[in-house]
Amino acid sequence: MRAAVRVRREDGFTYLGLIILVTVIGLVGAATLKIDSLLRRASAEQELLEAGAAFSEALRTYAEATPKGQPAQPPSLKELLKDPRFPGVRRHLRKIFVDPLTGKAEWGIVWANPGDRRGVLAVYSLSKAKPLKQGHFDARFPGFENRQHFSDWKFAATGQALMQGQVQGQPLLAGQTHGETQGAPSLFAPTGPSAPPEQPSLFPGRGATQSDTGPADPPPPVVRPPEAMPPPPPPAPQYEPPPPQEPPSAAGTEGDTDPVPPPPADNP
Repeated sequence: MRAAVRVRREDGFTYLGLIILVTVIGLVGAATLKIDSLLRRASAEQELLEAGAAFSEALRTYAEATPKGQPAQPPSLKELLKDPRFPGVRRHLRKIFVDPLTGKAEWGIVWANPGDRRGVLAVYSLSKAKPLKQGHFDARFPGFENRQHFSDWKFAATGQALMQGQVQGQPLLAGQTHGETQGAPSLFAPTGPSAPPEQPSLFPGRGATQSDTGPADPPPPVVRPPEAMPPPPPPAPQYEPPPPQEPPSAAGTEGDTDPVPPPPADNP
């Protein structure tokens, strides 16, 4: 009877140990799968950055090869594979890359003319997932910090950043600066307007500021009225040496005193 109870107790402890072991194995497996998913996502993000950098470089070389007076943006991505403006074969991009996040060779495009869908300004992923990487980007990717979706990563021409907002207006022409387009703000303008420094005026008017008139003169010294000035301190007493004293002459010296008369003789 006692042996049967002892066997039942041992079976209960064995069953409890198996449950704990299975739970631990399941937790370890779930953590491993999650880590593997994060590593795959990080690798896909890095592939997306490399593909976007290739698109940015292709847009830059296409713009540099554009003759003056023509649009500096390709009409579509096909013109990057083979530039039709030259008689020979000239490629700015070797292939249309596959988006590592969607698995398709389809990309979102920022158009210079949205109505006609012509003029590629930038390329971006169609994925709406949130990126793991939020900072410490390479200098080739300005403005990518703290974005909520992969579609917010706009890959424009190398060295140029795409401003936020609607894409409107005319495309830029080769040899034309970004501030010379008319009817629309520049898409590749700096982040903030920089006004030229004001030159100092040689003939300042009555309302001229200190920057126009040059350095200000030092303020005049403050002159107090006589009653407000403290009385001057009394002059310090001057030390006067005593007058020199003549030394007394020695008595009885010859030539200094009269001779003493002899005493009178007694009368007999």
